[in-house]
Amino acid sequence: MTDEQQIRTLIERWVTAVHAGDLATVLADHAPDIVMYDVPPPYDGVRGLEAYRQTWPGFFEWQQAGACFELESLDVTAGADVAFAYALLRCGTPDEFKTNPDLRLRLTLGLRCENGRWVVSHEHHSFPLAS
Repeated sequence: MTDEQQIRTLIERWVTAVHAGDLATVLADHAPDIVMYDVPPPYDGVRGLEAYRQTWPGFFEWQQAGACFELESLDVTAGADVAFAYALLRCGTPDEFKTNPDLRLRLTLGLRCENGRWVVSHEHHSFPLAS
């Protein structure tokens, strides 16, 4: 399996785990020094695996109310020891999609290869601002 295929599999597994509310799998392929910039504050980001872990319970609760989290497109570029990926995800409630059927979450990931294993070291989520 190529590095790009390994990374694609890692991200697809992560998306499935996020949607299922499987915190252990969400965390599994993230570096201990992960930096994440998320849609909600803090504006200066979340640093470290424990802080990253703490961001998920509220999101899982929101999803249990009927929201979706589905991978729509994914592009991966991998070098020997670093890689990046970007994706679009359907992320919203049925009511949000009625109002805005094109609503998509933008995801960018930075990864590094540590001891032959790819880990996410940077994660960024955003929604475009409506004008």
